[in-house]
Amino acid sequence: QVQLVESGGGLVQPGGSLTLSCAASGSFVSINAMNWYRQAPGSQRELVATITSVGTANSADSVKGRFTISRDNAKNTVYLQMNSLKPEDTAVYYCHAIVKITTFRTLSYWGQGTQVTVSS
Repeated sequence: QVQLVESGGGLVQPGGSLTLSCAASGSFVSINAMNWYRQAPGSQRELVATITSVGTANSADSVKGRFTISRDNAKNTVYLQMNSLKPEDTAVYYCHAIVKITTFRTLSYWGQGTQVTVSS
């Protein structure tokens, strides 16, 4: 069983910064891609940023230049540094990981979500 535990959400003023963390724990061989998604009320869940096991990162156009995804493989943790936050960034942010459970089996896992609210 693999668990993803997020932390770091909260209330921040427009223009402010927050850093989200997501730590994976449990029994597994390795973690492939780690991703951050978000879902605003009344909207579909969208991919915000993704990073491979070797550190190749990409992000959505809406957050490029403001959000940075990174990971620490030794700690099985992915981060999302969010700068210049806007009210439209308000959403529940979810961590997602593709985890190699055994040599021949790979599964997808989600965190429980953390609320980010950008408001004055």
